[in-house]
Amino acid sequence: MENSVTQDGIATVLSNQSLDSSSVRPEIVVQIVDLKAVVNRYTFNANDGKMKIKATLPATLTSDIISGKIQNLGLIRLLAYTVNEIPGKSEEKYMLVTKCEAVAPALDSEIKSESKASTGITLKPKQEFVAKSASQIINEQRGNAAPAARMAMTRRVHPLVSLNPYQGSWTIKVRVTNKGVMRTYKNARGEGCVFNVELTDEEGTQIQATMFNAAAQKFYDIFQTGKVYYISRGSLKLANKQFKTVQNDYELTLSENSEVEEARNEEMFVPEIKFNFVPIDELGAYVNQKELIDVIGVVQSVSPTMSIRRRNDNEMIPKRDITLADESKKTVVVSLWNDLATGLGQELLDMADQHPVIAIKSLKVGDFQGVSLSTISRSNVVINPDSPEATKLKSWYDSEGKETSMSAIGSGMSPSANNGSRSMYADRVCLSHFTSNPSLGEDKPVFFSTRAYISFIKPDQTMWYRACKTCNKKVTEAMDSGYWCEGCQKKDEECSLRYIMAVKVSDSTGETWFSAFNDEAEKIIGCSADELNQLKSEEGEVNEFQTKLKEATWSAHLFRVSVSQQEYNSEKRQRITVKGVSPIDFAAETRLLLQDISKNKTSQ
Repeated sequence: MENSVTQDGIATVLSNQSLDSSSVRPEIVVQIVDLKAVVNRYTFNANDGKMKIKATLPATLTSDIISGKIQNLGLIRLLAYTVNEIPGKSEEKYMLVTKCEAVAPALDSEIKSESKASTGITLKPKQEFVAKSASQIINEQRGNAAPAARMAMTRRVHPLVSLNPYQGSWTIKVRVTNKGVMRTYKNARGEGCVFNVELTDEEGTQIQATMFNAAAQKFYDIFQTGKVYYISRGSLKLANKQFKTVQNDYELTLSENSEVEEARNEEMFVPEIKFNFVPIDELGAYVNQKELIDVIGVVQSVSPTMSIRRRNDNEMIPKRDITLADESKKTVVVSLWNDLATGLGQELLDMADQHPVIAIKSLKVGDFQGVSLSTISRSNVVINPDSPEATKLKSWYDSEGKETSMSAIGSGMSPSANNGSRSMYADRVCLSHFTSNPSLGEDKPVFFSTRAYISFIKPDQTMWYRACKTCNKKVTEAMDSGYWCEGCQKKDEECSLRYIMAVKVSDSTGETWFSAFNDEAEKIIGCSADELNQLKSEEGEVNEFQTKLKEATWSAHLFRVSVSQQEYNSEKRQRITVKGVSPIDFAAETRLLLQDISKNKTSQ
């Protein structure tokens, strides 16, 4: 049975899913079917001839797949594995293989149920390896290769770092590390389609290649994530910063006449991933920016898998949060999505007590809880990378980091922060800056900080809305009783109130209106919307509701605001939204005034 699958092996796997992780699991041989690269991992269907189950291989086995030790349609012995439910699809399971070994190379075909009665499975004839000279190998490769590949062998393959728009003919050898979706567009010249791919060469240099219309139709099915190609006859130009997704000054455009040929029958390469790490305590400067960043850190904790409903299509997608720390003694939460949450996330959960070092490439920086990180489709995660940065970080953590008190990067964003982290003093303006520039924020929202007083809160305005307790979206009253949430697609007997209000603010240069939402409005009013609503409904000699609003007026605050243009009755109006509220730090205010005085003296 060495070269055959274990009968009813998948059924055994499923029946063992409830076993404790320390329990001895039976060794099972399965066939790998539909092996493919997804993001930075490999997935497949484990087949025993009767049943199949979706499965993921650990990152540590990537080299065995690249070298051909583990092959599609080949056999592997499962030594350690876990079975989990796919979030939102409780009837479906997937298997995370944490340890396995190759049993046999690729078979002639997929094992079917009707073949289970046979005594064995015919393997492909074992190839005899004969020693050959270097010239013989090169000549054979040239003879067997496709035309584009032969052309590449007779010409020098150019590294991506050497390409420029003024170069003549060139050929590059690259791996597709991310493939975009086909998109349609419409402009003054008509309609069309476009898609792009991210390409990485052996040195780890990346470039984005874009194809329009006929070229997009021609190459969309040819380019496959994880495969290596020879490409020539493309054009280079300066990258559009608005749309570029990789760190390269140039971008590549392929036309119908470009040559793209998959590199077959030769050793494939795994691109070296180049990182440009940003320390955790410096992440604040990248909040809500288009630029993607790389980070390295020690895993402090790993959450269970959660299911999040996507806004645009209401589909449930898996998410998992991990907390990272580095030598800056700051921590940050990284959200893993989709396959990274279920596959790599489970692997990290199993080894969380070992506090591994992970490096993540291409992360989006958001402002949840001050600063947060989130993976996207092209994010790349490496566990315990072999790099000087990882060695240094692990050494620091083992020697002193374990006992060091850590704090979240978001909690350190005080108004007096001088590290660019949404500082209340980095881009301070007066209210006249808004009132004298009515077109401010016309192209895109702009952000400023200002110091002002709350001068008036209109008591008869709509100050709050009924919100779902789960997702905070607006709810409507159900026909019988309770409240219906369209976002969660469920009814609840109770709801909560969340602020959505306008406040007038004033300073020495003028006054204007700010829009404040729940968290910021709570800091201004001093209580929650539910509490204020309770005061409004109470009757008595003293109107506590009015008193609460008066107490909130003529209080000075530091505001972080965004300025944008909103169309109302076919007329554009300026909208100033409060993004952050902080009390006055008088020591920091004094330092700011002294800096201004010093600048004025210098200019004179």
